[in-house]
Amino acid sequence: MQNTTAILLLEDGTHFTGFSCGKIGTATGEICFNTSMTGYQELFTDPSYSGQLLVSTNVHVGNYGIKDQEEESDQIRIAGLICREYANSFSRKQADSSIEDYFIQNNLVGITGVDTRAIVRHVREKGAMNAIVSSEHTDLDFLKNELKKVPAMEGLELSSKVTTKAEYTVGDAHAKYKIAALDFGIKKNILRNFTERDCYVKVFPAHTTFKELEQFGADGYFISNGPGDPAAMDYAVDTVKQILSADKPLFGICLGNQLLARAVGIPTYKLHHGHRGGNHPVKNLKTGKCEVTTQNHGFAVDMEALKQSDKAVLTHINLNDNSVEGLEIIGKKAFSVQYHPEAAPGPHDSRYLFDDFMKLLG
Repeated sequence: MQNTTAILLLEDGTHFTGFSCGKIGTATGEICFNTSMTGYQELFTDPSYSGQLLVSTNVHVGNYGIKDQEEESDQIRIAGLICREYANSFSRKQADSSIEDYFIQNNLVGITGVDTRAIVRHVREKGAMNAIVSSEHTDLDFLKNELKKVPAMEGLELSSKVTTKAEYTVGDAHAKYKIAALDFGIKKNILRNFTERDCYVKVFPAHTTFKELEQFGADGYFISNGPGDPAAMDYAVDTVKQILSADKPLFGICLGNQLLARAVGIPTYKLHHGHRGGNHPVKNLKTGKCEVTTQNHGFAVDMEALKQSDKAVLTHINLNDNSVEGLEIIGKKAFSVQYHPEAAPGPHDSRYLFDDFMKLLG
């Protein structure tokens, strides 16, 4: 590893000095933090992180190396990494490479040796904002000018950048159920949860029309997670509306929850600093039980609008801030959650939701 000075500069002028990790270069995006203690590789490759600089609140990152099978997509999706201790040596015999080799291979820029607790406290207080990490430029005025060129996350459509370029299938073609999945940034572990439940899944690019989806003859539809602002995705909202009209079972996760809400006229908004981690408490209002959940989102469904809606009902609520965590469409076999029941990484409390979907396919 090169002991090169690196700078993290936030949009409000706050800056931190550390050392480079990964590729020598410059990276920009919205700064966010994740509180998960394990699963850093799954976080790096989650398409929902597209356009974001990830702060890991866990001190050590890289200490169990990189294993190819633990990727959630075909490449690193974060814009850059910010961490306290970057462990280039690793102890796991099953690992395929070190984190440094992995970052160099994927051209990822990062900064280490910074006070991540101070950074997280700042973001929690001031809110999400754009930032820049550089190990090739240390002049703050230059970095400030570069940072001004970075578009705000609000109003940004990013799913088109991370979606599959071509249709593909997973599972056995003779499986019990056929599911058409719209890929706005789908994770591999979601697909695993479907195939484990005897499903044959065809994954379609984000801009696929409903007419093309319908030709697959699916028993049900899945709307995936993904990055960006759902308010900038009218094309996807229109497709979800048509799926609802087809009156077949529908399940949505994360961005899929927001798109389903918008499809029935319920708006979304940008959270102050987002929900990202593996320990967020959510109450299932139908069972009365609490689930510890994995979350990764910067936008949410408007609670008051949902309560006033005659199209949908609240099913899950966040016990930290009382935000919307799940909803059902009245009179339809359609439901969604804001968190990640496939949980990679994270607890398995919510995997029953895949079983609930199977019952609707039935």
